[in-house]
Amino acid sequence: MSAIELLSDLQCNGLKWEGEVGLSRKGGAGPSDHKAMTLSGQTLMIPVLNLASQDSPYTGKKDAATGEVIVFKNHIPVATLTTPTRPRFYDLSTAEGIPYEQIATLHSHDVLATTVLQHCIRMNDKATACQFCSIDQSLKDGRSIVRKRPDQLAEVAKAAVELDGVTQMVLTTGTPNTPDRGAAILYDSIVAIKAKVDLPIQVQCEPPDDFAWFRKLKDAGAVSIGMHLEAVSDRVRKQIMPGKAEVSLAFYFSAFEAAVKVFGRGQVSTYILAGLGDTEQEIISMTERLAKIGVYPFVVPFVPIQGTALEHHPKPDSAFMQMLYPQIGAQLRQYGLNSQDTQAGCAKCGACSSLRAYE
Repeated sequence: MSAIELLSDLQCNGLKWEGEVGLSRKGGAGPSDHKAMTLSGQTLMIPVLNLASQDSPYTGKKDAATGEVIVFKNHIPVATLTTPTRPRFYDLSTAEGIPYEQIATLHSHDVLATTVLQHCIRMNDKATACQFCSIDQSLKDGRSIVRKRPDQLAEVAKAAVELDGVTQMVLTTGTPNTPDRGAAILYDSIVAIKAKVDLPIQVQCEPPDDFAWFRKLKDAGAVSIGMHLEAVSDRVRKQIMPGKAEVSLAFYFSAFEAAVKVFGRGQVSTYILAGLGDTEQEIISMTERLAKIGVYPFVVPFVPIQGTALEHHPKPDSAFMQMLYPQIGAQLRQYGLNSQDTQAGCAKCGACSSLRAYE
């Protein structure tokens, strides 16, 4: 089994961890219940904290002497992984006493990420909430604050670049009850950050009602934008994310096309969670449609996060992902998209998916 095949298998199955997990992502937005691990120069986010990982055939144990992680499959050693060290900016706090790691966190090994607004209009109502979402978990556990002010984000971003060599930043947000869908608070955040540090920034939000926000965000300093579908069929969207499904696929595509005109091909992306119930053909049809108009379809294996409505949902089979990746990779080549050409964001980072290896 090649390194990328092993990492892909680990992403689907998770890794049953022995001992103290250490630096990891529990709850919140983004790659939750994961830990960043590197094999042969490739860093991926591997599930270690969710229930599904406890049934994994893989076990990880940190070597006290070397700090490396020995991975066993059915008790047979199969690989040695390394993990990023604790970032130095985590040891700092604002003048108000707020730890920097409650404002923004390290993803993979060189990406700074934050949820500017740790709240969503849909999250407290089962009739509208996305069943996979854990945006409120880090807030309830005291590991985040509900609203990160622009000046706080700028302060942390500057420290992360200077102390830990962070190379890009991702600003996402829960959806507020405003027509701009969070674009306004992202705009204010970008302006403040870019005034302090020259860092490529991707913004992520739902499509705003007024597409003029795309030009405003670009002019403020954002280099790319993500608007995430998560599920691709109306059937699964209505079942898994009933509130968000009210925003039609037709409206998403209008937004995608408008955003590509502003940011350029490959600088607009969308997150697709394989394993929610969409079929192989549904996903492949959607990724081709997206790639054709210049939107990078970042397809990742769905991770059932502990504490959510889908915590017991079956994890995707690695064979399913291995059917998807080569086909999507061929589409990316056909339409001239490559994650390395993306200036910032999830596709650029690539740690939540093995897709990059198939480009």
